[in-house]
Amino acid sequence: MKNGWCRCDDKIKIALASTHYYEEPCISGKNGSGTIFFSNCNLGCIYCQNYEISQGNKGKEITVEELAQIFLRQQEKRVNNINLVTPTMYAKQILEALKIAKKNGLNIPVIYNTNGYESIQTLKELEGYIDIYLPDLKYYSNELSQKYSKVNNYFEVATKAIKEMIRQVGKPVFNDDGIIQKGVIIRHLVLPNHIQNSKNILKWIKENINEEIYVSVMAQYFPTNKAKEDMFLNRKLNKKEYKEIENFLYTLDLKNGYIQELGDHEEEYVPDWDLSQIPQK
Repeated sequence: MKNGWCRCDDKIKIALASTHYYEEPCISGKNGSGTIFFSNCNLGCIYCQNYEISQGNKGKEITVEELAQIFLRQQEKRVNNINLVTPTMYAKQILEALKIAKKNGLNIPVIYNTNGYESIQTLKELEGYIDIYLPDLKYYSNELSQKYSKVNNYFEVATKAIKEMIRQVGKPVFNDDGIIQKGVIIRHLVLPNHIQNSKNILKWIKENINEEIYVSVMAQYFPTNKAKEDMFLNRKLNKKEYKEIENFLYTLDLKNGYIQELGDHEEEYVPDWDLSQIPQK
């Protein structure tokens, strides 16, 4: 079988299965998130921090049955959820694995952790099996999405996908420990020299999505892979840019969300999610 743009065939390939403590607090909590990092990607982001996995085909092939067993072993570790990272290319196989795992006792929330570039058809097939959607909303303009991720219709596709995700799972629901059980959290990574892109994205969320939606604004960007060669992306976010986005969030008065603190050193790029809730007016 010939591989497609995302470098995948009909076999599942994963790079890592682990307990992850560096997601948003309502996902990781004290027990961590049971993450499965899938190999390859349907985007070609030049700044991807996991490019060896997403673009370098790094990983190990497993069967649907083995994936189901991984889900169950994660649950045995008493993690808060099953976190499917970059699952898009394997959605059909993941669905089959979830069916098997649920028949064998999987009962914790399942997170679909995606770059946002999803087809409505695929999402509808997943309905009832995904509890929490964690989509990116990266770009407002097609010019940026083509330049940095090699797709020219990102905003149109991602915004339609996000609306479908919200239709499926509704408003966020949390347990007594503050851990999300159901809902959508929209993530946005702020890129240096592209503050207007971030403002446009956040403004769109404010004007088009129910105010109870959660938004996670990330400041962890650092230049890696091909981004080091780009004159606009070859540095980290600076304090002035970060402050401008922070202030803009306050003026929008988004009710629920997180903003990631700006690290002082490049080695801190792994998000520690020392987050402050966006204040209300």
